[in-house]
Amino acid sequence: MTSPTSSATPSTPAAPRPTETTAVGAPPATAPRPAPFAPVGRIPVVEVSPVIEDGRWPAKGTVGEAFPVRATVFREGHDAVAATAVLVTPDGRDHSWAHMVDIAPGLDRYEAWLMPDAPGTWGFRVEGWSDPYGTWRHDASIKVDAGVDVELMLTEGALLLERAAARDLPAAAAQVLRDAVAGLRDAGRPAPARLAAGTAAEVRAVLAEHPLREMVSPSATYPVQVDRERALVGSWYEIFPRSVGAHRDAATGEWVSGTLRTAADGLGRIAEMGFDVVYLTPIHPIGMTNRKGRNNTLEAQPGDPGSPYGIGAPEGGHDAIHPDLGTFEDFDHFVARARQHGLEVALDLALQASPDHPWVTEHPEWFTTRADGSIAYAENPPKKYQDIYPLNFDNDPEGIYNAVRDVLEVWVAHGVTIFRVDNPHTKPLSFWQRLLAEFRQKHPDVLFLAEAFTRPAMMRTLGAIGFHQSYTYFAWRTGKQEIGEYLMELAFETDARLRPAFWPTTHDILTPYMQQGGANAFAIRAVLAATGSPTWGIYSGYELVENVARPGAEEQIDNEKYEYKERDWSRAPSLGIADLLGRLNAVRRAHPALQRLRNVHIHPTDDDQILCFSKRLTAEQSPTGREDTVIVVLNLDPYTTRETLLHLDLGALGIAGDPHAPWPVMAASDELGGETYLWGSDPFVRLDPHSRCAHILSVRPL
Repeated sequence: MTSPTSSATPSTPAAPRPTETTAVGAPPATAPRPAPFAPVGRIPVVEVSPVIEDGRWPAKGTVGEAFPVRATVFREGHDAVAATAVLVTPDGRDHSWAHMVDIAPGLDRYEAWLMPDAPGTWGFRVEGWSDPYGTWRHDASIKVDAGVDVELMLTEGALLLERAAARDLPAAAAQVLRDAVAGLRDAGRPAPARLAAGTAAEVRAVLAEHPLREMVSPSATYPVQVDRERALVGSWYEIFPRSVGAHRDAATGEWVSGTLRTAADGLGRIAEMGFDVVYLTPIHPIGMTNRKGRNNTLEAQPGDPGSPYGIGAPEGGHDAIHPDLGTFEDFDHFVARARQHGLEVALDLALQASPDHPWVTEHPEWFTTRADGSIAYAENPPKKYQDIYPLNFDNDPEGIYNAVRDVLEVWVAHGVTIFRVDNPHTKPLSFWQRLLAEFRQKHPDVLFLAEAFTRPAMMRTLGAIGFHQSYTYFAWRTGKQEIGEYLMELAFETDARLRPAFWPTTHDILTPYMQQGGANAFAIRAVLAATGSPTWGIYSGYELVENVARPGAEEQIDNEKYEYKERDWSRAPSLGIADLLGRLNAVRRAHPALQRLRNVHIHPTDDDQILCFSKRLTAEQSPTGREDTVIVVLNLDPYTTRETLLHLDLGALGIAGDPHAPWPVMAASDELGGETYLWGSDPFVRLDPHSRCAHILSVRPL
């Protein structure tokens, strides 16, 4: 980014300062144009959300998921104001509207929920307006009760409702208003009765549906990028294809790699557990130069397959398949089998190169040459990755862009619909914004997941510029308070920028909690991941409770990144985790409330190791047309039985009446165990992590 010099005139582009540099081949740096001046509306509408960078980037939306629109709306004096949120289709038509409600009395903060029903770049606006009926109802109620200007107030109310009834309304609605006018004008009735005719519930209902709006003042229309539902909702299962079917040769004792065909044979087991995305780590040729050995040793031994992230060999690069895995015909077979099982295929995109990658010889300018003439390998001190060279996007940005785009096109043509992007935070955001925009236009069904465990600003901005999903800090959030706060942050603070994916472990991550807690910890974190986020993922071997770490590292020993891993799946039933994963995915499919992000509510408990939260969808927001409410109660302690009272917010559960009802007001049916409990506002629970670490309860008011 360059800055104008002080001598530049308005009509002359500024040159870079002598001490600044511009990337080779990059377009001249330009600053975004400021928003043009706009006069304040007659009814001011300010602080609108969700809006990213003043509307230069779209907020996130998903087909079938309602999103909240908020704004501050006020006016001079004491007359009543109201606000409407309007949803605008990609072709500029008004799709639907919702009356906004005051969510912070005294602060003039209004909210409504809108729900798009197709992919595309939608928009929304907020319309502030003067509410003459609200003003009259407020004033008339006070004056008539005090005996001040009684006849005048009743007459003004009748005139107002006559005007409202004269509009183009449904016949029944117009009749309600005309009846109210007659009641207001009936001088033979007491004044309070006449007032009641004009303020009756049925009158208010008609004017809520067909408001009488004056001085309508619209905000700008702000963009919302709406993606298909898989961008929000999914159950991922990660595999290293070379391990599926890998075995030692009986005669030589040497490893024989699994193939795409043997990996395809294992898809049935994944589908039976209810997963809908199978994610493949890189399947490309692996370099020999500086190849890593077992457990990340610097020297590979004969037979060590190397890290699949050391991409590139004489056989090809990112657009090729490792010969041990098979051919593109085999890959097409894998994709076809996956689709038969109801699975989408996600592929790792790792933009780095082995020293043996064809790019290194064909385009040495794409890398960083050090003072001694060597090419710099990847480092994240103290970590060193001697087997890969990072791309230098400043040397030939256009060439690198075209190459990466062409690689992606190859895999999209062969049926890949999702890319898990490795370390996107180490590449320029301008590169991602351009690439993601192009693919959103050309292949709107193709999704990108950002694997970026880094600073919050980077993670949020990656989501804001176009990544559909994002890895999160979930793996390291283990305490009750921090988990609750994180669920609320993701649902209500960052929801317009990023969609979270919860992974208890990955091939890179094995936290101390998972290392120490055994099968109970694996069960607890699976329940939390599956219910806390619409998208969650499991790394192969989770069913076998693979929890032994490499000394000094938060990753597994004998890591699959550096060797084949032959697993004995016959052990899984005795551990119970595979069965739990299947039940969790079944519960998620049965409950649309668990498939949404912006609907979580934390409920207090008396025990610091028992977490309770709920997710609720109203009938209007539910794809089934029926209200859906789920309560999750989870013992976070993998060692000890815990018991506590829950303190349920009945309003958040959609249960009307006494908010502190000690008597039964709901039937809570456990989706894991099958029991049904009759609960009031403060039920008792007892959870033994060795047998039942959690309740996942569907709720029905009594």
